[in-house]
Amino acid sequence: MLGCATRPPVPVAELAPSGRLKAAINFGNPILAVRMPDGSPRGVSVDLSNELGRRLGVPVELVTFTSAGKVVEAVRDAQVDIAFVAIDPVRGADMLQTPPYVIIEGAYLVRNDSPIRRNEEVDQAANRVVVGNGSAYDLYLSRELKAARLVKAPTSPAVTDVMVAQNLEVAAGVKQQLEADAKRVAGLRLLPGRFMVINQAMGLPKGREAGARYLAAFVEEMKASGFVAAALTRHGIEGAAVAPPSSTP
Repeated sequence: MLGCATRPPVPVAELAPSGRLKAAINFGNPILAVRMPDGSPRGVSVDLSNELGRRLGVPVELVTFTSAGKVVEAVRDAQVDIAFVAIDPVRGADMLQTPPYVIIEGAYLVRNDSPIRRNEEVDQAANRVVVGNGSAYDLYLSRELKAARLVKAPTSPAVTDVMVAQNLEVAAGVKQQLEADAKRVAGLRLLPGRFMVINQAMGLPKGREAGARYLAAFVEEMKASGFVAAALTRHGIEGAAVAPPSSTP
C-alpha cells in the first residue's frame, strides 16, 4: 500500500494510457455505487472517478461490474486503470493500492428464530455462511473461520436470497446491504455490531508505481478537503466513515 505526503507529478501515461480513464465501478457494494433506473452508475466511486479524470484532463469511461471479484480480475489484467476495492493481502498481490478513503462494516444476517445471538457464535460446525464470491468478506472469512463452512453466492447482493433459498444459517456482507435485505425479506435480523472493518481503497494495475503515488496523494486530498464526506452525504450513505489520514510515508 502506498502513501505520499506531497503532490507528485501527474503521470497521465500510467493512469490513463489509452487517453481515457477507465474506472471500474462495482454495483456489488451499495456504499460505493448503485445502478440508477436508466442503468447509469451513481455513488462515491463515480464521483471520485470523475474528479480524477477532471484533474488528469482526460475523459472518464465507467466500466461497471456486479462483484468485487470481477473488478479485481479486471485490474490484474489491466482492463481498467483504476478501481475501488477493499484492502486485503490477497488482492494486494495482484494490484497496487492506496491508503483507505472510506471505512465500512461487515455484518451477519440470520433468521429471527436462529439460536445465534452474537457474532462470536457464528463460527460453529453446524453453520453455513453465505458470502459473495471473491468479496472482501469471502477473503476475510476464508482466513478467519475455523469451523463454519462458507457457501459462495455469485455476488454480494445475492447472499440473502441464497441463504433463504438454500435454507442456510448465516449471510455475511456489507452492513447496509443486509439491513436493506432484512426490510425486504420478512423474518430476518442482523446480529449486533460488526465482525470486520473494511478499509476501502483505490487500486490500479501493478507496474504503475508513479500512478500509484499520484493516486495515494489524490486520496489523501479527497479526504482532507471534505470531498469524500460530502459525497457520502450527497448519496445518502449512512454507517460508512471517512478513513483517517494515512501515516504511510
